[in-house]
Amino acid sequence: MKKPHAEDSQLFREAVRDATPIARPNRVEPYRAPRAAVPAKRLEDERAVLDELARLAGGAWDDAEIEDDAVFLRPGLPRDILRKLRRSHWVIQDHLDLHGLTGDEAALATAQFLAECARLGLRCVRIVHGKGLRSRGREPVLKRRIRRQLTRRDDVLAFVEPRPHHGGGGAVVVLLR
Repeated sequence: MKKPHAEDSQLFREAVRDATPIARPNRVEPYRAPRAAVPAKRLEDERAVLDELARLAGGAWDDAEIEDDAVFLRPGLPRDILRKLRRSHWVIQDHLDLHGLTGDEAALATAQFLAECARLGLRCVRIVHGKGLRSRGREPVLKRRIRRQLTRRDDVLAFVEPRPHHGGGGAVVVLLR
């Protein structure tokens, strides 16, 4: 960088001698809300619960058979809940797609999804598990496992197989507490 000559500096000072500085603007910096605290202990506890649920979902309960796994209704609830659920009486607020996951991954993802739904206060959700057409023996592994997992959860009031345009036999619509 070239050093300015003394003459140039003198000429500049003479040129701006009568200039007045611009007044500072009368503004306040906008308020910025502090970032929300991260509840590290609660997140750790939720992860531990989800790990335990995933472990239980993959345990000896897998041998249990459910007679009709297309519908489930918690005892003591009126049967018209199933009809309303099948006919989309409640809006499906969120969904989870389990395609491509193994049984353990799907069970864990389902437990995490339902915990998040409970945290957000969602009541009606859809879980897409697929029909099992690409699995070994063309047997629906995730379908049975996820539906068994749902029957064991206290926060699940009911579930039904939705109409074909909502997934049919490859999905389940769940009503949560």
